[in-house]
Amino acid sequence: MSAQRPSTAVANGPSPIPPRRDSGETAGVAREGVSAPAEAHPSVWRVVGDPLVAAERRGVLSGSRVAVKDLFAVAGHAIGAGNPAWLREAPVESAHAAAVQALLRAGADVTGIARTDELAYGLSGLNTHYGMPPNPAAPGRVPGGSSSGSASAVALGLADIGLGTDTAGSVRVPTSYCGLYSLRPTHGLVPDTGQIGLAPSFDTVSWLTRTPRLLSRVSDVLLPRRTAQPIEQLLLATDLFDLADPALRTPLKDAAHAWADRLGVPLRGRSSTCAAHLEEWAQALGVLQAVEMWRLHGSWLRANREAVSPLVADAIAAGEDMPADYLAWARDTVGRARGALAELIPPGTALVQPATPTAAPPPGPAVTGMALRTATVHLICAASVAGLPVLTLPGVRGPAGPVGLSLVAASGSDRALTAALAGHTADSRP
Repeated sequence: MSAQRPSTAVANGPSPIPPRRDSGETAGVAREGVSAPAEAHPSVWRVVGDPLVAAERRGVLSGSRVAVKDLFAVAGHAIGAGNPAWLREAPVESAHAAAVQALLRAGADVTGIARTDELAYGLSGLNTHYGMPPNPAAPGRVPGGSSSGSASAVALGLADIGLGTDTAGSVRVPTSYCGLYSLRPTHGLVPDTGQIGLAPSFDTVSWLTRTPRLLSRVSDVLLPRRTAQPIEQLLLATDLFDLADPALRTPLKDAAHAWADRLGVPLRGRSSTCAAHLEEWAQALGVLQAVEMWRLHGSWLRANREAVSPLVADAIAAGEDMPADYLAWARDTVGRARGALAELIPPGTALVQPATPTAAPPPGPAVTGMALRTATVHLICAASVAGLPVLTLPGVRGPAGPVGLSLVAASGSDRALTAALAGHTADSRP
């Protein structure tokens, strides 16, 4: 049955983000929102040029500028990973990361290497060593992380494409907070050669843009050529909308209906999807992520503990002596989660949910406390544990800023998601 269309949002409450047209025939030429020269934003960039690395040749991304998260190799530069001590020890890279190389070959220029949350651990965009990149969509509020600099550069108009990583929401959260578009592809589908990892079982090369047209073009460059069953229905996960701030639930449902209309895909509601399992899945994700962070960075942390912020150091150290029974439980839980999600989201279906439970908070107790982080991880953990592709779109804009919607599809359905979006890109942006 079709989902019942919710009532119109109350006056002065959040409202769907209004249409904005893609401008220009060439991908990347829509540079709305340029606020100042790149050099004026040290909290956004670690290294910046004009460009830093020029495109190898003309291509479908000619005219586009890329902000590369400081986890990817850019030839001639070290990888800083959001930590000064790491940067001091890092070698100069002799070759580009695979994703960077692919963008350069498609005609894009690399404008600079963008800030990241420390060692890519975090969802806020706050970095003890380098500060907080601005969020022009919600001034005075966090941009989201850990792909914070990439998102900020795109939102500011200093870049057109943000190259990032998403382990447990690190592209989806800044996309939501900054009112952008992004794709987190199926885990392992896009090569991660030449980048610093956090938790390899979940790390996923991802990208974000201001416009749907450019997102589709970047996706066409970075995704392998694989056919996928078209998205034929959208499943509105009512129980996941119930996890959002109460003031946002109805406006976000309105936005979901509006997107279904624009994409030309029927939307039906389902009152019970996977909300009852999210706490368990999030805990399992946390256990496995901690173990993998320690395996990757534990020896470096032992030698550099004082150079790492306590929050990040403690998160990595938590994986050192993980009990074997915890690890076995987490692996079993993730296996069961993947089975449940494969049944819930078959090929041809996309699950629609809020990208984040709230708009971006201001820096302070709300960011550093556990309540918001826990609520956010609950919403994003399903796609992470199952390695599923997620298309995140602008949803609503309220007094505190934007909140996005995420479309989660079956494994390998990446091109089905971007094809659904591509049919809409010539017209408008909601």
